[in-house]
Amino acid sequence: MKSTIEKALQMQKAAKAKQTDELENQKENDQLDTASSDDKDTSSALESSKEVSTSSEAPTEIEKPQEADSKSASDVELSTAASETRSKVDNENSIEAPSPVDNFYEIDLARLESLGFVTTTDARRRINEEYREIKRKLLLNAFGPLSKTMPNSNIIMVTSARPSEGKTFTAVNLALSIAAEQDKTVLLVDADVLKPNVLRTLGLEAKKGLMDYLLEDEPLSKFIYRTNVDKLRLIPAGSSHHLSTELLASDAMHATVNEFSTRYPDRIVIIDTPPIIGINESAILASFAGQAVVVAEEGRSKLSDIQNAVERLNPEMAVGFVMNKSISTSDSAGYYGYYYYGHEPEKE
Repeated sequence: MKSTIEKALQMQKAAKAKQTDELENQKENDQLDTASSDDKDTSSALESSKEVSTSSEAPTEIEKPQEADSKSASDVELSTAASETRSKVDNENSIEAPSPVDNFYEIDLARLESLGFVTTTDARRRINEEYREIKRKLLLNAFGPLSKTMPNSNIIMVTSARPSEGKTFTAVNLALSIAAEQDKTVLLVDADVLKPNVLRTLGLEAKKGLMDYLLEDEPLSKFIYRTNVDKLRLIPAGSSHHLSTELLASDAMHATVNEFSTRYPDRIVIIDTPPIIGINESAILASFAGQAVVVAEEGRSKLSDIQNAVERLNPEMAVGFVMNKSISTSDSAGYYGYYYYGHEPEKE
């Protein structure tokens, strides 16, 4: 009996031990399953996080170019607006908006004085007095009662019947003399595009000018040059061109002269033109100006040439004459005389 009980107890103990082992094994398996599940969840979470991160980064990469594009478009809009503003400013200030460096001429005034030109000093030289007398009639025609009946009265062409009679010398002296006025400014235009001589006379280097303006799509201010004579501006003839006659007769030239005439109430424009006889450009320019100064050389110019020259001018112009290289007998020999005989157009 005892052995049977002991055997039963042993069997029960063995079964209990087996059950305990099975429970422990089951517990270990459950722990392993839980750990595996946790790893899977963690891996899933990591993958999900990675996907989310990738998904969130992708739009960022896409949005960045959009931001750049947006910025670029904004820059383009601002640039376009600035360009339009500059264009508007150029249009509104097409006559006077020159660069202080590129659009400046330094005139050697001492050199001009030594060559017998009008001076800008207070010295009372004979040539200064002569041109004071000449310019008074021109200024009276330009701004006096006659100006109301004379188109473009402040546009003065200086010409001659034939070459080498002193028209450029006269044009430069008139410009220097008028620049000395307290309430007037002067623009000297070299329109003798076939044989320009204004810059050479002033001892200045050639630069772009009138012909270039008529050929290029640039504001006129680019071709107007300031000088060290405060109230004097220059427009050189510029590049030569085989269609100079057509360019001077163009609508652009007509509009430019009209702007010269009306934009500045204190402005005198002196145009050094080619000789009248045999040159088509002079006849065209004569249609723009309100006054003409015809230069004749004493002892050389023929009366028939002068009469022929006047006939080619606009009959509505005020025409005056300057006798160049006229030696006065009442003073020291060697002085040149400049005499202006104003001629008002007949009223209809």
